[in-house]
Amino acid sequence: MFGTCGVGLGKIALASLLANGAGRSSAFALGPADNPIAPRATHFAPRAKRVIYLFMAGAPSQLELFDNKPKLRELDGKPIPPSVIAGQRYAFIQPDAAVLAPRFPFAKHGQCGAELSDRLPHLAKVVDDIAFVKSVHTDQFNHSPAQIFCNTGSPIPGRPAMGSWLSYGIGSDADDLPSFVVLKSGGNLSGGAAMWSAGFLPTSHAGVPFRESGDPILHLGNPAGYDDKAQRDSLDVMRKMNERRLAAVGDPEIQTRINAYEMAYRMQSAAPELMDFSSESPKTMELYGAKPGDGKAAFANNCLLARRMVERGVRFVQVYDSGWDHHSQVEKGVTSKALNTDQPAAALIQDLKERGLLDDTLVVWGGEFGRTPMVEASAALGRSQGRDHHPQAFTMWFAGGGIKPGITLGATDELGFNAVEAPVHVHDVQATILHLLGLNHERLTYRFQGRDFRLTDVFGKVVDGMLA
Repeated sequence: MFGTCGVGLGKIALASLLANGAGRSSAFALGPADNPIAPRATHFAPRAKRVIYLFMAGAPSQLELFDNKPKLRELDGKPIPPSVIAGQRYAFIQPDAAVLAPRFPFAKHGQCGAELSDRLPHLAKVVDDIAFVKSVHTDQFNHSPAQIFCNTGSPIPGRPAMGSWLSYGIGSDADDLPSFVVLKSGGNLSGGAAMWSAGFLPTSHAGVPFRESGDPILHLGNPAGYDDKAQRDSLDVMRKMNERRLAAVGDPEIQTRINAYEMAYRMQSAAPELMDFSSESPKTMELYGAKPGDGKAAFANNCLLARRMVERGVRFVQVYDSGWDHHSQVEKGVTSKALNTDQPAAALIQDLKERGLLDDTLVVWGGEFGRTPMVEASAALGRSQGRDHHPQAFTMWFAGGGIKPGITLGATDELGFNAVEAPVHVHDVQATILHLLGLNHERLTYRFQGRDFRLTDVFGKVVDGMLA
């Protein structure tokens, strides 16, 4: 189930396709009116056709997973040097808190020699297909604004999500599924529905959440006694009424509403088939660790479902996994989360590669920021051996879709505090994703309330070092 979101934007179901569009520009003209998500030309030849974004909400500790720092082991328990933390702000700890050493051993893997902790044994098998970027940084240090920032380019709710920008810019290859789908596991999200909102774009481009069990989308099925003919007749009547109103007032959101009803009608047959894993082989199910209906395997099920979606032409699949906010007992927390997510994430890469889909499917993994090299411990809050929010440096990884495989880009200082080599801002990540889909991030704009907006706001650059 999709619970109430962290910023109070309410529950999402079919209403996400029919949201109020007041205040939007009427200048939107891309694509035919009867199909606003029809495929459209890119600015230049794309390397990727689709994206699966594995978003680890809560901010995984890079120091327990990817960024091994022997110096932290040497200084474990000692105050961090004052020169390092001068002028810094933190959510829950004092800047002069003691150093906390990485909790797990690291080893190098693959021909590329990528260094990972022992919590990631499955990812270790596919490192030669991955680009690790250890120098990502962000402007935000609290969860809700940081999550919204990663997904929309702004920390303030109301901007279009990345999936919405892609739907608006290049449409979708899916005929009976949305262009932008949201999957979720692990609990509620601090950023909430703002992270898959279409913002000021036409609501045809909003992300559509699929539920973990039961009907994939609420209110999509017909009530008892209401057959397909009755529904089709009702939709035809509503369409004629809406078209009459559209002709009278010219509001593009009326066309969006017409399209939403038609998409919902088509999804009634497509969505249940999509969610049915009975056609998958036992080998594939075992590869992911997928178990339909098992809440403990929700992330595994969603990774497999993401592959099934991109096979059917969905442009952008956002797979959220919550629960990475380890202010206390980071060793226990990372162990638990890695146990649930390492195998499915690695399986996704392997499965896409075996099916010939990895070359033009971009897979992204990351959270909203990193974790501090210093320990968080508070008797008042019942916390010990944890890490606080750290926007200065964290690790993301990328695979497929034009990404250079088997590389590690960027580096942090010896304490893992600041990015000191090839720093990559969140806007740079967004610019690079759009570039791989054939879009110039400075040209993909939408005029709203008198000015042009874009995903990357007023800056951001493509990270050439990541490109194959």
